[in-house]
Amino acid sequence: MNTSSRSSPLELSRRAFLSKATGGIGIAALASVLPGCFSNLASPSPATKIAHFPAKTKRVIYLFQSGGPAHMELFDYKPLLHKREGENLPDSVRNGQRLTGMTANQKGFPLKGAVHPFRQYGESGAWVSDLLPYTSRIVDDLCFVKSLHTEAINHDPAMTFFQTGSQLSGRPSMGAWLSYGLGTNNRDLPAYCVLLSKGTGRIAAAQPLSSRLWGTGFLPSLHQGVQFRSGKEPVLYLANPAGISHQGRRQALDHLRALNEHYHDRVQDPEILSRIAQYEMSYRMQTSVPEAMDVSGEPEEVYDLYGPESRIPGTYAANCLLARRLAERDVRFIQLYHQGWDHHNDLPDHIAKQCKDTDQASAALVIDLKRRGLLDDTLVIWGGEFGRTTYAQGLGVGERYGRDHHPRCFTAWMAGGGIKAGISYGATDEFGYNVVQDPVHVHDFQATILHLLGIDHESLVFKHQGRRYRLTDVHGRVVKGILS
Repeated sequence: MNTSSRSSPLELSRRAFLSKATGGIGIAALASVLPGCFSNLASPSPATKIAHFPAKTKRVIYLFQSGGPAHMELFDYKPLLHKREGENLPDSVRNGQRLTGMTANQKGFPLKGAVHPFRQYGESGAWVSDLLPYTSRIVDDLCFVKSLHTEAINHDPAMTFFQTGSQLSGRPSMGAWLSYGLGTNNRDLPAYCVLLSKGTGRIAAAQPLSSRLWGTGFLPSLHQGVQFRSGKEPVLYLANPAGISHQGRRQALDHLRALNEHYHDRVQDPEILSRIAQYEMSYRMQTSVPEAMDVSGEPEEVYDLYGPESRIPGTYAANCLLARRLAERDVRFIQLYHQGWDHHNDLPDHIAKQCKDTDQASAALVIDLKRRGLLDDTLVIWGGEFGRTTYAQGLGVGERYGRDHHPRCFTAWMAGGGIKAGISYGATDEFGYNVVQDPVHVHDFQATILHLLGIDHESLVFKHQGRRYRLTDVHGRVVKGILS
């Protein structure tokens, strides 16, 4: 068959005509997300971006604590656990909850109180463990959500659920949805940046992290989260190879773009447009990324604020400082993952180390954003994928005991744009085992984050394989009680 005859304008089928027509729409939409990538197009109308109502925040910094911090050890004060320590959790409280294989065969479920004392702080009177002396100083800037719950009981599906709205892999991550829906405010940096760190508590058995947690799923690949690393090459394969000049790279990209545009005209594959945009973004990042990652000009008092580890690239503290720098440069979604909270054994030692890793830098980030006038339009989130059991794993023998996974209730805190400061929302029972007031499901949490960014979670959709998908699936409600 003569393939050239199929492209004749006189012989276009209805399907081919619609495919050609939507190609132009795709280029225009891509230009709205990454302005400047297609200089031959007119500037897009602001209406091409998805904004359903005025946003209360412009960007998100998500401090994800991978492994599941124990809520009753940090923020959810439960004195009854000390009074009844060693007693078995009543069956009426557990109520047949599904257990992991790590504690399902235990002979008993002995209650265990928090390792360290709790005290009240600030005008809000929030209860915080002595493990978190720096966080305790900023409680009046925080909103503690103490009634989070999830269906996922194991790490991988639980983390995937928080990041993508589904326990099964393959869906777009939250940052990808925001990049797709809102685009970027800085044409020289990705809308979605990812930073990883490893803690010093139970690090030998830290839960692994997969890049699909910041993936795009079925969304165009240009919305993929870009991982920033410590070291000489913050983004892999970004620098020009030896012998290639900046001008030479520009010329090569211009030729490659022409070829890709020609190919797109033939096959109408939208991923070709994503490829063009990614090449252009990478070219601009050759200048913007080194500048954003260069902390050498930060004053001494900033390092003092974030703590001594902020001088060590790749640590949680250093990543918190980089998150502030990325926020200053209007990156839309900044995701930090900190590993090491999976405390199945040696909890007293391991949780103290994790808190030392994260406490000062987390509080410093909120303080730093606030004094720079950025907290008003930046949402900061701290939390993990689930909580831990109020009973001991390992029967509480000596200091070797731990706590198992607990999806029924756990705590996260939020601060910044659109969030009520100095409050605790929701409550658990006196055992810290079940939610008894104002439950907040994972989908509710996601819907609220989107709402703060000006997005109706039911309207940010993408049609894939005949179905319209969204971050919150077919669930979710905005938690109005935490909105300012």
